[in-house]
Amino acid sequence: MLEIGGITLLPELPRFLAFAIAGLALNLVPGADLTYVMASAAKGGARCGIAAALGIGAGALVHIAAAVLGLSAIIASSEALFDALKWIGGGYLLYLAFAMVRDGGSASQDRAAAVPRGNGAVFRTGAMVNVLNPKVGLFFLAFLPQFVDPASPAAWVQILLLGLWFDLVGTLVNILVALAAAGAAARMRSWRWAGTAARWIGASAMAGLAVQLLASERR
Repeated sequence: MLEIGGITLLPELPRFLAFAIAGLALNLVPGADLTYVMASAAKGGARCGIAAALGIGAGALVHIAAAVLGLSAIIASSEALFDALKWIGGGYLLYLAFAMVRDGGSASQDRAAAVPRGNGAVFRTGAMVNVLNPKVGLFFLAFLPQFVDPASPAAWVQILLLGLWFDLVGTLVNILVALAAAGAAARMRSWRWAGTAARWIGASAMAGLAVQLLASERR
């Protein structure tokens, strides 16, 4: 284990390795974050996809901070707060699904699906996709403490560092996915039907995730 000044910063190696393996597996599970990264990379190229991945990572930092400060526990115990975030987040995902289809309706197929917004806007949207999903905050609240040393006098430090590790690995996974999606989209750019199909598939996936979020319960 890693200690500084008598404070245990990370759990024992077997527990940390179990966390790292579980975290990697969870980061590979498709969700709203991965869908948004793939759609952004397919539309705007590798830089756009990387901006989306970094935005998702920035949004995760908010949930990690909330878990450390105990705010996620407040949301978990308040049905009104959870429902408010759920409806805002679900509505935002539906808006993104609509935008995917709407933006593809331009007559200029070569450029319409390129970069309808700057990378800064893609970054901010990625952060909002993550921040407005209350299930992410509850996930950190439920997942991270399982790997914290219960005997540690500063468990919040371990929660913070484990959360940062999870976020770092997730961001790297999303960047690799963005590069792969951008490469595939570039190879299929001459296939006009493929671009239309990709937009509708991405929009359908995003809408499905929105419905799933809206139907979700706190427990």
